[in-house]
Amino acid sequence: MKTFLRIFLGLLISLVLIYFFLPGYVQTALIYQTADIDDYKIFENRTIEAATPQAWGNHPSYNSYELEEFERQELESYKPVAYLVIQDGQVLYEEYWDGYGKNSLSNSFSAGKSVVSLLIGIAKDEGYIQSLDQKIMEFIPEYDNPENKDLTIKDVLTMSSGLNWDEAYTTPFSMTTEAYYGTDLQGLIKSLKVIEKPGVRFDYLSGNTEVLAMVIQAATGKNISEYTSEKIWKKIGAEHDALWSLDKENGIEKAYCCFNSNARDFARFGQLVLNNGKWDSIQIISEEYLNEATSAANWLEGEDGSPLWYYGYQYWIIKHKGMEIPYMRGILGQYIIPIKEKNAVIVRLGHDRDRTYTNFHPNDVYKYIDLGLKILEN
Repeated sequence: MKTFLRIFLGLLISLVLIYFFLPGYVQTALIYQTADIDDYKIFENRTIEAATPQAWGNHPSYNSYELEEFERQELESYKPVAYLVIQDGQVLYEEYWDGYGKNSLSNSFSAGKSVVSLLIGIAKDEGYIQSLDQKIMEFIPEYDNPENKDLTIKDVLTMSSGLNWDEAYTTPFSMTTEAYYGTDLQGLIKSLKVIEKPGVRFDYLSGNTEVLAMVIQAATGKNISEYTSEKIWKKIGAEHDALWSLDKENGIEKAYCCFNSNARDFARFGQLVLNNGKWDSIQIISEEYLNEATSAANWLEGEDGSPLWYYGYQYWIIKHKGMEIPYMRGILGQYIIPIKEKNAVIVRLGHDRDRTYTNFHPNDVYKYIDLGLKILEN
């Protein structure tokens, strides 16, 4: 028994020593284990200020649809916190779970990448960016080197940068983990190197979106929270301030994720697509850029070797039931889905998503679209 105790104590002391010699971001990752929709509570945040709110009205058939038992089972199998259907600018159906409500903050995760794409378009519209073919090194001087000098904004927008980012979610030692839990996101991005020819092959890397955020800040002189508030959030009638999580106090936004809002305000991004970039009489973003952003970058090679048909400028594109639908997507089932054929937006937020894919899209997204279409038809 004494021998066992000595071995146990020795192992415990060894583990404690190893832990304290690990990088800080690895220590944090080991504490929290997995990313969560409420992680804004453990990070520093910057406020995206709203202005004059424009509340959604309720549709005449508001919440009249009753889910069938199998629909509820499917919907609840992935631990939802919100499911919302808006048509013609009115709330047709909404439901919340797990103590969340219509005003509850929730992490966008990678759905936030599409917001950064919109900001790039606005910066181009305003002349801060002259062309999507501009070199990244014009905005990030550290990229003025033989490896990175030819990298363009369009390469990064279309996830074809060829950068040496490690998009791994299951190891505490990956770049993605360091970006999420670390405190020097800017330094991490500046250290990246192009290792394969840009503009050839689609390769989904979260670091690309962080590069875009740094381009926006260099071009406009404003951080992306300020720019989002001024150019989008205040103009589209958001009812509540949003939060963008930072890498440290007064640091930079985790632009590839971590835009925190609620289902009703997230839906406004979908409505903006339905409106071809306009809100009321104001053109928030040019229709030309938005059309490009939500169309497939088919000059690139996709993951299966064929022309890319399912991704644009930080927007996913799903083909379903004769429709081509651009949508925003986050890793735990954060979906903002504008359906032009129905003048509708579907929003789903939650803790989990399907791990199986059909045609490069998680299987659950098809279910949310089908349910939304059924609610719309009824």
